[in-house]
Parts: sequence; C-alpha cells; structure tokens
Amino acid sequence: MIIYPAIDLRGGQVVRLRAGRPDQQTTFSTDPVAVAQRWLDAGAVWLHVVNLDGAFAEANSNLAVMEAIAKLGGRVQFGGGLRSADDITRALSAGASRVVLGTIAIQNPELVYAALAQHGAEAVCVGLDSKDGRIATHGWQTVTDVTATALGQQMAAAGVRHALYTDVSRDGALTGSNVEATVALGRETGLQVIASGGVSTLAEIETLARSGSVAGAIIGMALYTGALDLGAALAAAQPTQEA
Repeated sequence: MIIYPAIDLRGGQVVRLRAGRPDQQTTFSTDPVAVAQRWLDAGAVWLHVVNLDGAFAEANSNLAVMEAIAKLGGRVQFGGGLRSADDITRALSAGASRVVLGTIAIQNPELVYAALAQHGAEAVCVGLDSKDGRIATHGWQTVTDVTATALGQQMAAAGVRHALYTDVSRDGALTGSNVEATVALGRETGLQVIASGGVSTLAEIETLARSGSVAGAIIGMALYTGALDLGAALAAAQPTQEA
C-alpha cells in the first residue's frame, strides 16, 4: 500500500483544514517545497498536493508551487479546482503524475472520460468525497444525493482505476479514517481506493493494508502534529510500498 503525505496549499502556504472548513485552518509552513523535500527524504515515493484555493475559488492557483515540488523527483498526485480539460492538461504538463477530479466527476463525467482517453487511466484519480454517505463537492461545501459507491461504480465502468475516498467529517480531526467504509468501497467498486480523512494510527494503516482492497492512504494532520512518523507509516504499509 502506498503512503501519500499530504501537502495542502492555500495562499502558497502548507495548511490543514478541519473537516474541510476554511475557517478551521492551521498553517504549518510557508515553504511547501521544503516540506515536500522533508517527506521525500523520509522515504515517500508519492506526494498528495491539494490546491485549496482552486477547490474553494474555482480557479487553478498554486500550480507553480506544485511544479516546483514535482521537480524534486517524487511523484505528485494533484487536485483542487481542476474543472476543465485545459486545467487537467496544464497540471500534468507542469509535472503532476496524476490528477484528482472531484467536483467534475459528478457535474461533468464526460470530462473525466475525455481525460481517461487523452491521458490514460494511471493519470486520473476520481475523488469520492463523502459526507453522511453522500458525495460532497466544491471543497466539500455542497452535498449531493449520490452515494460514493454509486459514483465509484459508474466511474469504474468507464475505465477509471484510481479513486480517493474521504469521509469529510473526519478530515483533519485525528479521529481515524472511516476504515470500514473505505474497505467496502474498494470491494464494491473494484477501484484502487486511496484512503483519506483522519488517518492517524499505525494500526489503522496496517488494517487498511491487510484488507486487500485499499491501494493507498493519505496522511496529513497526523504527520504535521507528530502523531505519526512517516518512516513508521511506510513500514506499516509494507510489503507493497511500490510506486
């Protein structure tokens, strides 16, 4: 299972939001490139970079920061505010190995299908962000009537391989991810599901890795507060820590 340290960008700074709320922000660094280098030096293969300004303002900013991070040599999964074919192409051209498409997956699934055709399934990840069992969009500010499983099955049928699952209520709260729902989503959709939202213990990582239906885990707040050591997290995710 792959461990993805999270680098959430807002105004060019590394921040974490509690439950996705802009008014519940903690700033951890004003130098995101240095933070990225720290995680790579600790053994990370992939980094999960989120453009929070894009997620909330519907504009793709922080692209230059992501490009600088990509030049460090790790592989970058990038999301936040990618709502057009040009946004997707621009992000991949700037160095992202994979883009995360959240809001557009439900608002404009044809754009996801076009991205698959143009860039390939390895370059596309669909964000299945859930609040009370329903998909949440626009930086988690809008809750739809569609379930994560239904959208995941729709995307899998179209050729999507990778999906990111976040239980919004747990993100940034250090209360643990929704392991049961994450594992079930992988089994019910056949997608390579990446767990997110509150991952905070080694036992949790080990459970996700042993499930056989979870391909990765994103860790944010637990790394920044020191609740989890990245080296220990990488070891807990073995023996399938390949790129």
